[in-house]
Amino acid sequence: MMFWFQRKKEYFPNHSIAAVTTGQLIPLSEVKDPVFSQRMMGDGIAIIPDGDYIVAPCDGVIKMMYPTLHAFGIENNDGLEILVHIGIDTINLKGEGFKKYVKEGQRVSLGDKVISVNNYQLKNNGIDLTTMMLFPNNKFPLKFICKGKAKKAKTVVATYEVKEKRG
Repeated sequence: MMFWFQRKKEYFPNHSIAAVTTGQLIPLSEVKDPVFSQRMMGDGIAIIPDGDYIVAPCDGVIKMMYPTLHAFGIENNDGLEILVHIGIDTINLKGEGFKKYVKEGQRVSLGDKVISVNNYQLKNNGIDLTTMMLFPNNKFPLKFICKGKAKKAKTVVATYEVKEKRG
C-alpha cells in the first residue's frame, strides 16, 4: 500500500498580511532613512532581516518589480497594495546581490519566494538591509504589529477590515 503525503496548508487569518522575511520587527519611525521613517511612501512596518529570502506576504499578483530588484509591489485579492522595499539605498546596487523568482503580472501565494538577497555580500559592503513593508493606498483601515520576532509567511504584521457593500 502506498501513502501519499501532502504538505498540510497552514491556516492564515483572513484580512491579514504576513512578514516577508524572518527577523526583528520595528516601527517605521525607527528606520534610518527619513523617506521611510516619516512615512513619505506610506505607512507600514519594517523588519531587520535574519533570512536571505523575501516571500509573498499574501496571495495576490506582482504588480511591479523594479529592474534593480530592490523593491516590488503586490496587490492582494482584496485590492490592498503593498510595496516591499529591501534595504536602504539599495537602488544604487543596480540589482547586485539580488535574484528574482517571479515576474510582473505573476500570481503568487502566501510564502512563495519573490527575491533572494545575498545578505553576506551586502552587509560586508555596509548596506543596511532593513526591509520595509509599505501600504501606499491605505484602501482599508490597517493595524500594524511592529515588535517582536517575525517568521516569514507565518507572523501577522498587519490586519485590515473590509467593509461589506450593501445594495
